Amino acid sequence: MSQAQGRTKPMIADSQVHVWPAETADHPWPQPPPSVVQRATPFSWQDLLREMDGAGVDRAILVPPSWEGYRNAYCLAAAQLHPDRFAVMGRLPLDAPDSRDRFEEWATLPGMLGARLNFRRAAVRQLRDGTADWIFRAAERLDRPLMLFVNEDFAAVSLIAQRHPGLRLIIDHLGVNVESRGEAAFAHLPELLSLARHSNIAVKASALPCAAADAYPFRSLDPYLRASFDAFGPQRMFWGSDLTRLPCDYRLCVQMMTEHLPWLSGPDRDQVMGLALCDWLRWPVSSAPVDR
Repeated sequence: MSQAQGRTKPMIADSQVHVWPAETADHPWPQPPPSVVQRATPFSWQDLLREMDGAGVDRAILVPPSWEGYRNAYCLAAAQLHPDRFAVMGRLPLDAPDSRDRFEEWATLPGMLGARLNFRRAAVRQLRDGTADWIFRAAERLDRPLMLFVNEDFAAVSLIAQRHPGLRLIIDHLGVNVESRGEAAFAHLPELLSLARHSNIAVKASALPCAAADAYPFRSLDPYLRASFDAFGPQRMFWGSDLTRLPCDYRLCVQMMTEHLPWLSGPDRDQVMGLALCDWLRWPVSSAPVDR
């Protein structure tokens, strides 16, 4: 039976949401940089469940926020309590001595599907300087997918995909610099689209309202979304919100894709909105009817 069969409604899966708990004595927050102080208010997995139910989202990939460090326990606890609603792409420091052992152990942790790695700004050098080579080898051997937060040096990503044909890679946010808007945010698009020739690279159409040059329904995003869809196809383009960064309501972020892209409909829309993500991440979908 395929992922879509046996379900009364199309499934919607969010490819990225950050959650984090309130600060406590045994879980103090690291000091967030000034750019994210305003986002330091806790956003719990219980908060997320309420948002998901209100927006008609069935499941979500949890990623610890980068400012909170490399702590995955909170996200894992949520995924283990709600295995059909949440799964985790964990974070770990690539240059820490124990990270190799930790990544090996992740393969045995319920709810942990793979890793999300940040290669922005100064960290982009790690794509070429050997720092990350070990995790590319290990992820290919263990058949664990990696999400890459990268918005430059797509040529290095191409080389990695070539060297590791069994490694499943996902480029976050269509490679957008989420601090930019409009044409400037998508200046890299030809380089991103060139990666579509590698069958082991997919993209997340996530956080895109943050880069829109206009208000909802963000029609300025349409040509970039269409070009990405045409290049990668419905099996390798995954909708996502990055909810705590959004400039709009969660439901509107869903409807932007489901109701305002006339070229995206039927089975292709079902793939982009969730089925393809779950297939790529090896996250089984229940055949039970969906009630929202």
